Amino acid sequence: MTHGPAVTPDPAAEPSSGVSNWNIANYLTVLRIALVPVFGWLLLADGGDSTGMRVAAFVVFTIASITDRIDGDLARSRGLVTDFGKVVDPIADKALIGMALIGLSLIDEVPWWITVVILVRELGITALRFAVIRHGVMPASRGGKLKTALQAFAIGLFVLPLDGVLHWLAWAILVAALVVTVVTGVDYVLRAVRLRRTSERTAARRARRQGT
Repeated sequence: MTHGPAVTPDPAAEPSSGVSNWNIANYLTVLRIALVPVFGWLLLADGGDSTGMRVAAFVVFTIASITDRIDGDLARSRGLVTDFGKVVDPIADKALIGMALIGLSLIDEVPWWITVVILVRELGITALRFAVIRHGVMPASRGGKLKTALQAFAIGLFVLPLDGVLHWLAWAILVAALVVTVVTGVDYVLRAVRLRRTSERTAARRARRQGT
């Protein structure tokens, strides 16, 4: 009988075990948050018409995006997963992507409706995370990471003052990111409902009701 490949547990999905919040992975997450206003200022300088500022904004955006990959890898490989990191890391991602989309809409690179759809999803899922935090922390899913990667790639291309084939490539990737954003949003809602139903808190409350 043939069995599928063994599934390796994702450390980010496991509860933290006394790891200090003061670690290199969380430092990188905080750095990403600090870079958000710097990126926004560069992108919006001169109404987005300065090629030099747009290139500088791209560099800052790229550095911030790279820290997202590095902090996650460090947290998993070195056992530095913390509840602080699991909550703040997605917030840092959303702050960076949100600033980028709003900035690109302000300079007429990305339509406002796309920005609104993505930000409503991002803010809604963030609120949902906090709403169910009493039942447990929902780490970023693989689909969520793919969504973030597609968004970052598309935004990076839009930040640069490009035209021609690369501009159309940016649009194709952004449309793909929009689809994944919506699909993963639905997935997070389903996970939140499942977490709420199966958490220890819910089980204890159910046990108390049955005991009365």
